[in-house]
Amino acid sequence: MTRDIRGDARPADAPDTPAAPPTGTRAMTGPTTRNELPLLLTADEVATLLRTTRKAVYAMAERAALPGAVRIGRRLLVHRDDLLRWLDERRAPSPGRTRR
Repeated sequence: MTRDIRGDARPADAPDTPAAPPTGTRAMTGPTTRNELPLLLTADEVATLLRTTRKAVYAMAERAALPGAVRIGRRLLVHRDDLLRWLDERRAPSPGRTRR
């Protein structure tokens, strides 16, 4: 037995495993289409969609830079449709080919 990067035991002949994602980033898991997302998204779900941290989501809401954000007590919820519309509006155009 050998130990991997996290210190977990593994057989000596086991193939190398990919490294874990950097701390503070979130892997995409769960719903894959717009309609599968819940109507109200939590700060963690928004952070996953934006590929940022929960702290950054709260900071955006505090600056009123996050559309559809609603505070219920200490909890932050974001309306799915408002967030997706906002993302669509900010989508970078695909670089097109120029013809001569």
